[in-house]
Order: sequence, then C-alpha cells, then structure tokens
Amino acid sequence: MGGIGKTALAKLVYNDDRVQQKFHVKAWVSVGEEFDVLMVTKAVIEKTCSPCYSNDLDTTQNHLKNALARKNFLVVLDDVWSSNREAWESFLSPFECGSEDGKILVTTRLDTVAFMVKTKYNKAYSLSLLDDEQCWSVFASRAWDLAESRGHSALEKIGRKIIEKCKGLPLAAQTLGGLLRGKDNEKDWNDVLNKMN
Repeated sequence: MGGIGKTALAKLVYNDDRVQQKFHVKAWVSVGEEFDVLMVTKAVIEKTCSPCYSNDLDTTQNHLKNALARKNFLVVLDDVWSSNREAWESFLSPFECGSEDGKILVTTRLDTVAFMVKTKYNKAYSLSLLDDEQCWSVFASRAWDLAESRGHSALEKIGRKIIEKCKGLPLAAQTLGGLLRGKDNEKDWNDVLNKMN
C-alpha cells in the first residue's frame, strides 16, 4: 500500500550512522514500474562512482563489477514493481564481485516482487498500518512542537477525527499534520476535516 512508510523506513536505514560506517559503496535508485536492467545498473554506477555513458549492458555491468570489487555495498532499489525474474537475475550478476557483506534493499508494494528478490539469506518484511495512537503521534509531532501540543484540546479533538480518516497511513498523518502546523484556528482544522469527507 502506498504511504505506509516503506521508503521512509528504507531512508532511515540508509542514512543511519552505523550503516554509513559499514558500507564503502552506497546507492539509492528509484525504480518505478519498469525494471530496465541497463538503466538501473547505470543509475547504481552513477550513484557510486562516476558517470556511465555506455548503452551496452555487458560493458555497463563490467563497469559496475569493477566499482564493487571486494567492497561492502548497500544498494536501495526503491519502489520496484516488476517481478521479471530474468531481469532481476541479470541485474544481480555484477554484485557477485562485491563483498559477501554487500546488501540490496528493495521496497515494493507487491508480494510477487518481495518473493522474487527474497533468498535464503535475506527476509521480506511487511509493514502494517498504524493504530490510532501511533497515527496521532505522527500527526501531532508534525502539527506542533512537543512543548506546544499542550493547551490545544479543541484542536486535538478535531485532529483525532482527522486521524480516523487517515486509516492508519503514516504518510497521510504526516502530510496533514505538516499542513496544519502553525495554524491555531479551529476553522482551518475543520476545513481539512470536512474536505476529507
């Protein structure tokens, strides 16, 4: 499901200080609906070492092999939609030259993609919707600074109704909280609530 926090969680991992220290080579590639092996490989190269001008898959993959040779790598492929096993296996071939500790993290909405990329060495994790209190926490942290949140009981009532309509999606709660940040007028909050009907 979109907006559940897959990309946000991957970003937290990718930017974590311990991850920064562990991996010599890091790349973040937004993939989308089409998994074009050449384009994704070129994107990884360009994020990890240098521009890649070749449009030949073999040459491009050799370039990536050289860039990864005996290095710890972390590659995030964000928002993968294609479950084309042949393309996936072709994409993976240059990574065999990297360190055994190298990792590829994939975010996807599709179980078929998660199943395809899963091996005996890695796992698939499914994210779930937030409960109302977790959703409220995300919303409130965006709507107010912690010190400001006290004394807004009328706005909190409206905010909790807004949260019910978010249906547990953290991105919705975060976006709406940010939209209402600094607005202390009940009319503004009610306007947002009414537009959600």
